[in-house]
This record gives sequence, structure tokens and C-alpha cells, in this order.
Amino acid sequence: MPKRSAIGYTTFRRFGMPFQVTPKPRMSATSPACRAIVATRLQAPAFEDAALRALQVAQFTTARIIDDPDTLHGALTGVDGLDGEAIVEAIESQAVRDAYEADRARARTAAGSPTEFQERAVNSDGKVRYTAPSLIFETGGRRLEAGGFQPIEAYDVVVANLDPTLVRRPRPEDPVEVLEAFPYALTTAEVAAVMAEHLKPPDLDKTERALIAAVTDRRASHHPIGDGAMWSATPG
Repeated sequence: MPKRSAIGYTTFRRFGMPFQVTPKPRMSATSPACRAIVATRLQAPAFEDAALRALQVAQFTTARIIDDPDTLHGALTGVDGLDGEAIVEAIESQAVRDAYEADRARARTAAGSPTEFQERAVNSDGKVRYTAPSLIFETGGRRLEAGGFQPIEAYDVVVANLDPTLVRRPRPEDPVEVLEAFPYALTTAEVAAVMAEHLKPPDLDKTERALIAAVTDRRASHHPIGDGAMWSATPG
């Protein structure tokens, strides 16, 4: 398995996310998928997050190649309300390419940042680049960074400094309550993370048992994907 794929696999398994263990036929370029996200932002901004999620699922839970137009089309047409065909057609347009290049340039501005200080940035092409999934919060003249992969405690500190007046929602006891709060199906790990006690590790086994019980009661649906599953609330 190529080094980069091995790193991706380790990261996803660490968080208990579904993963396709069948090797892909080859490595793929990420530019077409990135430009698909940009095209969505330009044409249908309300669907940008949903498009990103659909492409992530296609990349990590299937053996399909993410730079294949058919893979992009199949993933994006699965987003309810999004014209996936129009998005794929737009990825070669000059407007999308210009916006994509602006995004690439912005991602390569990590020199001298807290992210570089924590050694969570990389320099692969002559410029210091933020690594995924770096988060930058800017408000009221303040800038807070959580560069690269961080433990949940890091995000908790960032949010607390961002707005200490926020009110935490009570931790849900019922997994269906979590499923109903999101517009898309969730993985077991995601449900477990929401149900976990504050700053406590999620219990994937306990959460999965609760989700299976909800399916038995016909309050939730189970969708096999990769080597795991996604879950959604049953309407009505």
C-alpha cells in the first residue's frame, strides 16, 4: 500500500470511520474533486458541505478513483437537490480554475503560523502549507488556529475562547436524536462522538448497540458502506 494511502487508512481507522479495504487500482489526483467543491460553491453554495461529504465518502469507502468524472458524477448526483452533472461539467471552466488556484494559494500561507510552530504544516512545493483538516477561526480581530489533526480538547479550547457565552446542548441519550439533528446519514463514530460525555472518549460499541436497537424498533435505518455503516433516522 502506498505510504500516503497507509496514512489515510490509519487516520480513518483511528477515528472508527468506515473504510474500503479493497486497494484502489491506482493513486489519483485530488484536483478534479477539489474543483468540484469550488464549482459547487460558485453555482450552489448551500450544497458545498454536502458535496464535500459525498466526495469524501466516495474516496474513502469505495474502490473508485476520485479523479474519474464518472466517480465525481455518481457521488454528486447522490446529493439531493444538487445538479451533479452541471458541477462536473464546470470543473474545467476558467472561473472554477481561478477560484481553485486562489484556494491553493491561501492554503500555502502557513509560514510563521501557529500551525507551523506545532509542526503540523508541510512544505512539499516550496511553500509552507496547511494540512487537512486545519481550522482557522477569525472574529472580532482575533484569529485562532487548530492546524492539522488535533485532539478534541484542542477544539474545545478554541471554541471556548471564540465565544464563552455559548450554551452547550445536553448530551443526547438516544442515538435517533442525533440522527434527526443532521440532514445526512451519520457513521457510528460520528453518533458516538456526539453522545460522548464532555471530553470523554466515545464508546463505539455501546453506540452501535443502541443504533441496532433503533433499527429493530424501526426508528432508524442501517446503510452498509465500506467496512462499516451509516445510519439515518426513519421518517415519521
